[in-house]
Amino acid sequence: MGPGRIEVVQGDITKLRVDAIVNAANTTLLGGGGVDGAIHRAAGRELLEECSKLGGCPTGEARITRGYKLPARWVIHTAGPVWSGGDRNEDALLASCYRNSLALAEEHGIKTLAFPCISTGVYGFPGDRACHIAVEEVKRFFVARAFPERVTFVCFLDRDAELYRRALGLPK
Repeated sequence: MGPGRIEVVQGDITKLRVDAIVNAANTTLLGGGGVDGAIHRAAGRELLEECSKLGGCPTGEARITRGYKLPARWVIHTAGPVWSGGDRNEDALLASCYRNSLALAEEHGIKTLAFPCISTGVYGFPGDRACHIAVEEVKRFFVARAFPERVTFVCFLDRDAELYRRALGLPK
């Protein structure tokens, strides 16, 4: 993994100028709260129209749509697991979200990809545990692949940004 392939920024994922952003979606793909709602509002009604034709997205899988009014050309939607104490395959399902999102990015030649903190909001996944899974999956994916060229972890909260920086050994 080359230097600079992973970065952490704190802010609003809907404002990022990258090839694709990942949406922490629900299984219907029809919008919701948190990151999902923000992405749908920023992209406009066309995103909802395209998502309604996809037939949903099972937990751990990913789907891709256009970005419409977003600065990002693409949105990769992935349905993260709801935290139920850790004994319902939540870790594996979250890891699958990252792997499947990265695979779609590679398949579409996406060079720059931004991830939010998947499942850590209303879905209740512990932030430190989710961070560890996210970082390990991205690093593992980068070992033998050229795309995406860069992944950005976009954290809305200070504490999440600090978790990711620490996990990656990045300065504050």
